Amino acid sequence: MNAKRVSTLVVTAAMSLGLAAGSLAQTPTVMATGLDNPRGLAFGPDGAVYVAEAGRGGTSSLCLPNPPGPPGSRCYGASGAITRITAPGVHGRILGGLPSVAGPTGAEATGPHDIAFGFGRAFVTVGSGGDPALLTPFRAAGINLATLLMISYTGQITPIADFGAFEAANNPAGGPIDTNAYGLEVLATRAVIADAGGNSLLQIDGSLTLSTLAVFGTRTVPGPGGVGTVEMEAVPTAIAEGPDGSLYVGQLTGFPFPTGEARVYRVPAGGGTPAVVADGFTNIIDIALGPDGAAYVLEHDANSLLVAGNIGRLTKIGPFGQRTELAAGLLVAPGKVAIGADNAVYVTVNSTSAGSGEVWRITQ
Repeated sequence: MNAKRVSTLVVTAAMSLGLAAGSLAQTPTVMATGLDNPRGLAFGPDGAVYVAEAGRGGTSSLCLPNPPGPPGSRCYGASGAITRITAPGVHGRILGGLPSVAGPTGAEATGPHDIAFGFGRAFVTVGSGGDPALLTPFRAAGINLATLLMISYTGQITPIADFGAFEAANNPAGGPIDTNAYGLEVLATRAVIADAGGNSLLQIDGSLTLSTLAVFGTRTVPGPGGVGTVEMEAVPTAIAEGPDGSLYVGQLTGFPFPTGEARVYRVPAGGGTPAVVADGFTNIIDIALGPDGAAYVLEHDANSLLVAGNIGRLTKIGPFGQRTELAAGLLVAPGKVAIGADNAVYVTVNSTSAGSGEVWRITQ
């Protein structure tokens, strides 16, 4: 049996078995502070860590409603950014002026959500949230929400995919027309995107054509307080490619965000019906596969978005399904996770806060 096949079996077993959990209370190293709604992070070809900051919105008259949260508006500002980290405390914004929308406090911003590298470029998903028809005045002003941006290493920005237009024309998962581009993986011949609003997994190929790889249907779950039942949307947020090319997708879940109902799905490399490979999580915001074959599942909130508190959870799933929580009880509103070549874990925390976002490094 070849090494690739063995590695594939390790990942699948790790996701599927789900043995009893333990915990490790490591003390993280703070790599960067002062970030605005930091979300995705990735290692660049230079070995530095690059972070997508969703920004803090602004005071423009261009605003979007605030679904699905409390009433209000999210207004535009060119406050999204990319930050580069080379050592603990050594970091700076290398690219600014990216689209961002947020309420008056700048918290819970929507903007640059994830970053990945490939083809001699950086790629960034820029979200939106809600019906893409609401983006018409933004497009008229040349503001690229609901897009995939390609960024050259000299800083030239080119929008190469319009997720809003694709959702409006195709609505792959059915239901309300909604888009919010979130997780991103750049693979050997394509990029794969989790549309958290559209409940779909999309790809963009070498000809820059968008297509659907998978859709994630609603599930019937108990209503808030266990009263009645409601239809819960999947809200896919995260993607990791397995050794055989299979795509592992994590779901945040939609309202009422029930504890223990978030899942990790496996989608065939060429697309198809998602299959559940791990469950029992709550509000998954990212997943990653380490060089040791372990899987890492990051939850934005470990006890439901409807319950007080915002402590997340990072779970390492070993080759035989043993679950171990890393940095237990320390991760406040984490946003994304990346694993270094040395198996150190990098996490964005305070990922829905303006000015107090950080990147942590956790050794194992």
